[in-house]
Amino acid sequence: MPEFGDSIPNITVSIGKDSRMPCIVNNLGSYRAAWLRVEEKDILTIHHHVITRNFRINLLDNHNDNRNFILESDRGGYMCQINTVPMKSQIGYLDVLVPPDIVVNESSSDVVVNEGSNVNLKCRARGYPTPEITWRREDGERIPLGDWQGRRYMTNKTEGENLNITRVTRVHSGAWLCIASNVLNEL
Repeated sequence: MPEFGDSIPNITVSIGKDSRMPCIVNNLGSYRAAWLRVEEKDILTIHHHVITRNFRINLLDNHNDNRNFILESDRGGYMCQINTVPMKSQIGYLDVLVPPDIVVNESSSDVVVNEGSNVNLKCRARGYPTPEITWRREDGERIPLGDWQGRRYMTNKTEGENLNITRVTRVHSGAWLCIASNVLNEL
C-alpha cells in the first residue's frame, strides 16, 4: 500500500525564481499520484503526465513537482494525492514574495504650497508582504515634527503612506523621499 515518505513542505520563494515542491511516495505500485491546485481544484499532473497547459509545470522522475513560479498568482495550496481508497493526500503551501513597487499615479509628485498652510504627501506601494512606507528628506536633514512646551521635536524619518505637514514653513521645503520596503529588501 502506498505511503507518503515525508510531508510536503510549505515553501516561500521570490517572484521569478524556480521552486520545487516534493511529493515523496513509497510503494506506489500500480497506484497513481497526482498534483492539484487546491484553490481552483485544477488537476496539474497525473502520474508521469502533465495535464495542465501551464508550461511552467514539470515533473521530475521521483514525482517531485518542479515549477518556475514567476507569477504572483501561483501563491496558494498544492495537493499531492494518491488514488487509494480512501484517497490519501498532503498539501503544501507556496508563498510568493513580491518586491515593493511605488504606484506613481497614486502618489504625490511636485507640490507647491503657501507658507502656513497644510500639505499631505501620499505614497502608495504594492508588494507582498505589504510594503512599509518610510519618508525622509533627500538632503538628510532632520524632519521637524513640531513644537511642544517650548521644545522643538525632530526626527530622521517618519513612517506611513501619508506625510502630513501642518503650518508649512521654509524649513519643510526641499525633496522628500518615499521609501517602500518589505522582507525582500532584507534578503
